[in-house]
Amino acid sequence: MTPTGRRTPVLGLIAAVALGSAAALAGAAPAPPGRITHLEPPSWWVGMRHNKLQLMVHGERIADSTPAIDHAGVRIEAVTHVPNRNYLFIDLLIAPDAKAGTFDIVFKHGARTIRHAYQLQAREAGSAQRPGFASHDAIYQIMPDRFANGDPANDNIAGMADKADRADGKGRHGGDLRGLAGHLDYIAAMGFTQIWPTPLVENDMPAYSYHGYAATDHYRVDRRYGSNEDYRALSAAARAKGIGIIQDVVLSHIGSHHWWMKDLPGPDWTTNGGKFTPTQHHRVSVQDPYGSQQDRDNFTRGWFASSMPDLNQVNPLVANYLIQNNIWWIEYAGLSGLRIDTYGYSDSAFLTDYTRRLMAEYPKLNLVGEEWHKSPAVVSHWQRGKVNFDGYVSHLPSLMDFPMSETIRSTLAATDAAAGFTDVYEMLSQDYLYPDAGKLVLFEGNHDIARTFSVVGEDINLYKISLAMLMTLPRIPQFYYGTEVLMTSETGTRDDASYRRDFPGGWRADTASAFTGQGLTAQQREAQAFVKKLVNWRKSHSVIHHGKTMHYGAENGTYVYFRYDGKHKVMVALNKGDKDAVLPLDRFHEMLKGARSGVDAITGATHALATTLNLPARSALILEIE
Repeated sequence: MTPTGRRTPVLGLIAAVALGSAAALAGAAPAPPGRITHLEPPSWWVGMRHNKLQLMVHGERIADSTPAIDHAGVRIEAVTHVPNRNYLFIDLLIAPDAKAGTFDIVFKHGARTIRHAYQLQAREAGSAQRPGFASHDAIYQIMPDRFANGDPANDNIAGMADKADRADGKGRHGGDLRGLAGHLDYIAAMGFTQIWPTPLVENDMPAYSYHGYAATDHYRVDRRYGSNEDYRALSAAARAKGIGIIQDVVLSHIGSHHWWMKDLPGPDWTTNGGKFTPTQHHRVSVQDPYGSQQDRDNFTRGWFASSMPDLNQVNPLVANYLIQNNIWWIEYAGLSGLRIDTYGYSDSAFLTDYTRRLMAEYPKLNLVGEEWHKSPAVVSHWQRGKVNFDGYVSHLPSLMDFPMSETIRSTLAATDAAAGFTDVYEMLSQDYLYPDAGKLVLFEGNHDIARTFSVVGEDINLYKISLAMLMTLPRIPQFYYGTEVLMTSETGTRDDASYRRDFPGGWRADTASAFTGQGLTAQQREAQAFVKKLVNWRKSHSVIHHGKTMHYGAENGTYVYFRYDGKHKVMVALNKGDKDAVLPLDRFHEMLKGARSGVDAITGATHALATTLNLPARSALILEIE
């Protein structure tokens, strides 16, 4: 990577810095540096594996000053200047025996001195070895703005542009961290062990700020959700109930109202010289043996929209800022993992370094990347352990399983029952393309796609088949909030507002509540009970978490697979057809040899496994083999 700033040893800083401005050239002394407006990361920790820390300091002509530190075990290794004199980048070296504590960073300019208190904190015990989300977990994805409004007083904040309007599907509705924290018992009772909220950092944008994917401050929770301390308290409260928090992060772009955009460190902080150049989304270009550099550059350097400037991660200062920011949130908020938005849109070399740094710091953590493509060959390129033809190396443990998710959804949406589950069967057979398919996150829905119940034509039986596969295939399962109460959406052209409607009961005026059951239809209560039973059943069955898989080719609208280990076996039998099916059990003799019966995981009913097994039309049967 080509550095964009020049680095100078501290002792030679004054001689190397051109203090002059237009005023200095005219013979007048330049104005002294003003106050510091940003210093990031705002704090750090002793005992980190990586012993270097780079501070971004922002303030009027701060580059005209000389920084100094007097704290045992901490020294300034280098200072980097950039074209904008309102920035300094200070590299600190933190010794292994450095003590936690607060010290001043002193900025001197002639007789003028600015002091900024900085804190090095002690890490929580076991922080480096924190376990990440894994195959035994079930993830519950939430859009905080649309889940529950626990504090109506923060719906609107003076000075923030986007005001709450619950009647506007594209506007803010008022959900917040207090609302989420107030319903942790509901989430735990449903059986979910991880929560993935869409991004919580400040999005002070004039519109569409509710979704969170256009950051305007990387170190601050949006005040309409609450505070940084509220977020940390939520994480601690969730952990006490056996629930981890997965933070949604965006590496590739920011919001156009980010504080940087008012005073960029340099012209190469964003791509294309800060000019809107749209990406054409040629996502395979970065792994295409015949691909052009033009297409690769457009994919990784093009912008999503004029309101979302693309970050230039080839600039090492940008790259290091993003890496440190993600480490800071993991440590500060006690996270169990990250979900990384628009993963492949970032610079590929940066992604290698990013994942290497994070996994070195937290070797048991999990990171899941979003690579929205229907082919396992494309998605697997990014997983740790993949031997790629071009030599690309990744340290990313997990990816969202778009290929399987889209296959299941299209299979169940197809009106031709005869087509059955062949596409699902053949997609699963391609797991050999992944270094570790069991670490993929399989989802039934998310904030960018139509609701599952609507996709299957509001057929509750097909809905149950979808969730049975979600919870028994060799993956980490992820639900989207509201799936458990049959929330619906548009299914034609993309309609984000319909995918992101408010969770019933999250607002005081709601007449129906998924939290209490009040006002729900009988079918909604049936679906909720089904999900609760299924998720909690899975939680206690390690054969689903870690067992092997054997499946049989889909035939006549049916599909059968087994999860097994040395002690347990689970048979999953699916019938998509509109007629009952009779399965000859001798076909499954490898798995059923010696088995006499199986117990239905949902109903508790016992099914004899002698010669045949009856499968009702449009049904999913999960049998624990005895």
